[in-house]
Parts: sequence; C-alpha cells; structure tokens
Amino acid sequence: MNLSSIRLDSPVNMIVVVVLTLLAIIAVPWFWDRWKRKRLWRSATVLLAVVLLVLTTGMAGNMIGGFFPTVGSLLGTGVYAGQGTDAEASQNGEDLEKLRDTGVAHAHEGKGTVVHMKVTGRRTKLTRDVTVYLPPQYFDAAYKELRFPAIEWIPNYPSGPEVFPVYGMPQQLDAAIARKALPPTVVIVPDPTGVPKVGHDTECVDEVNGTANDTYLTADLRDWAQQKLGVSPDRRAWTMAGWSSGGYCAMNLVTRHPQWYGQAVSVSGYDKAQVDAETEDLFHGRQDINDANNVRVNVRLHPSPVEILAISGDKEKYESFAIDQIRAAARPPLQFSSWRIPDAGHNMNTFKSQIPDILNWIGAHTLAPAPAGRQVETTGGVLPWPLPHSGAHGALADTDQ
Repeated sequence: MNLSSIRLDSPVNMIVVVVLTLLAIIAVPWFWDRWKRKRLWRSATVLLAVVLLVLTTGMAGNMIGGFFPTVGSLLGTGVYAGQGTDAEASQNGEDLEKLRDTGVAHAHEGKGTVVHMKVTGRRTKLTRDVTVYLPPQYFDAAYKELRFPAIEWIPNYPSGPEVFPVYGMPQQLDAAIARKALPPTVVIVPDPTGVPKVGHDTECVDEVNGTANDTYLTADLRDWAQQKLGVSPDRRAWTMAGWSSGGYCAMNLVTRHPQWYGQAVSVSGYDKAQVDAETEDLFHGRQDINDANNVRVNVRLHPSPVEILAISGDKEKYESFAIDQIRAAARPPLQFSSWRIPDAGHNMNTFKSQIPDILNWIGAHTLAPAPAGRQVETTGGVLPWPLPHSGAHGALADTDQ
C-alpha cells in the first residue's frame, strides 16, 4: 500500500485508533493474571497500550494542527501520490497539448487542470516531481497568444507537490480567478527536496559542494516554464510563495534573484536556514554562503525592487521575531509588509486560513496575461548581485543568469 494513501486526517481512522487504544488499555488489567507466560505477555500488552496511546495523541495533535494529511507526507517517502491531480504528463510536459480536451471540459465548469510530471533542469540535470495548475483560460483560444503570470508555490519540508491538491489549493485558485481577485495564473509546485526526504531538509539552497536546489527551483524551472508552459518572462509576473520552510524559501530565493521575481509571500516562514536534526550540513563552515542565504542580510546588503508579504501567527514566537528582524533590516527599494494572525500557531490550519487573502494580495501585485508579442525577456533593469560560488553542480554564481 502506498503510504500516501493512508490518511492521518481521517475522522474514521482516528476513531479506529481510539477504539484500539481503549481496548489495549482495558486489556492490561483484564489479562494481567490470566496469562500463562506472565512476564512476556504482561510486557507485550503494556507496550502495545503505550504505543497506541502515543499514536492516538499524535494523530489528535496532527488533526488539530493540520500538519500532515497522510503517512507519506509525514515520513517524506518521496513517492509521488497522484490523487487529486487530473492528468499525468510525460517528461518535462512535452505532451501537454494532449490534455486540451480535459482542460476545455474543466474550463466549462470554471475549473483549472492539475497536471503532474517529472521535470529535468537544464543546468543542474536534477529530475524532480512537479505539479502544475493550469487555469481555466489556459486552453481557451482567446488566450492562445497570451503569456500567463506564474506563482511558484514551495511546499514545506518534508512535503512535496502531492500536498497541493490535498489542501484544496486548486479550488481556491479557481474561486480567486472566477471572482477576478487573481488573474488567470499558472501555478508551479515543485519538490524542493528530492529523495531521500527524511533527514534531507535542503532549505532550497545550493549546498556547498552538494546539490544545487536553489538553481533548480529558480533558473531551471523558470526557463522550463517559459518554454513549455507559455509563462511570462517578466519578473513582475513571477511570485514565489510557501508555508513554513517554503515561506523561508520564497523570501530567500526572491531576494537572491530579484532580476527574475517581483513578489514573495511567506506564511510562517523564517529568515535563515534551520540547523536541526533534519537539515543536512548545508554550508560546511562557509559563512559567505550562509550569509548569502539569510533573508535579513540580503534585504540589507542587496536591496532590490521586490515586494514581500510575511505572515505569522501571534503564537509563532520564532517566526514573528524573524519577521520583525527582516522588517528592521529592509532598505528601499524593497517593500516589506506583514500581518499577524490572532490566536494562531505553526500549523497548516494557519496557512489554509490565509489562502484567500494571499491570493488577493498576489492578484493586486502580479501582472495580467499579456500578448506574447509585447513581452520582452527583461529584468526591468534589475540586475543580479554576485552570488558566492557554492561548488554545487550547475549552480548559479557571481552574476550568472
């Protein structure tokens, strides 16, 4: 059975586990003096009761916080779960045109089309899962010559693109586009981690002498999306967004590559790469690489005309403190805004509650689809700043584009 098919947010599964836990607890005293091999079976029943009690407590906390929908998303198995997607495309989306009938049928219902594929980066040669939301207008003949704006949505660790449909994002996008709060927009949801996931939190950075995660998520996917998805090359048409580690990734990548991105939205994100049991040794003592992936340092030393929205719950002390630090360090022409959600903590429910307002904010700052003939691949005069050499294969360095 695919671990991503085992639901952790199912009330039915929760009831089953609670019942089993109660039975196990009752069994301990009931069979205490009835076992023939008392030491063995007493130990076994006590251990079973303890394990089920821990499982029940964990599942209850997960349901309240809305952290992980499936066992696969909890363990970060790296196995892509296709539920919630409408179609599977070939490598790099080479056969997207064959989805036209599906896309047109969905468009008649006011729905976008969610497609999964594997995408290989031109520079890094990394191949990862990518889910793409194509808006209802994507297969409309009236939009055939238009270039769409893009949102690159970075999942939180250890999740991947499989969480995009699970949390109702396609429906939220359909609704925002229908009410004209958001222009028809292509949404790209990549796997920021690769496999293995457990103990492999990359924080979306180009690791020193390691994997070029940043370059894959920026240069590779942006180049691919322009060529294969008809996405606008204009930096103002590109937004990065994410929750938790994805929020940090969004802010960090946009401030590192302002020539390519106009906006970033972070929910419960922070200012610098984490150092914990799940994060690899990303920088190997290189303070220059560490600093170049610190949002607070970037907005002070390399200010650029990007707009950042950072959101946190008032119970998220670390994230709220990080946002205050970024705001204090930010210099023009960068524009930094934030809001704090009352009585909210670091969980997926905090993120889900903000999705409509996030889409409204992006809609007010991004560009509408525009004729391809009028679009020129331009940075709008925004120049890249010199990134230090990380030694990762294919990684961007200096002012390389």
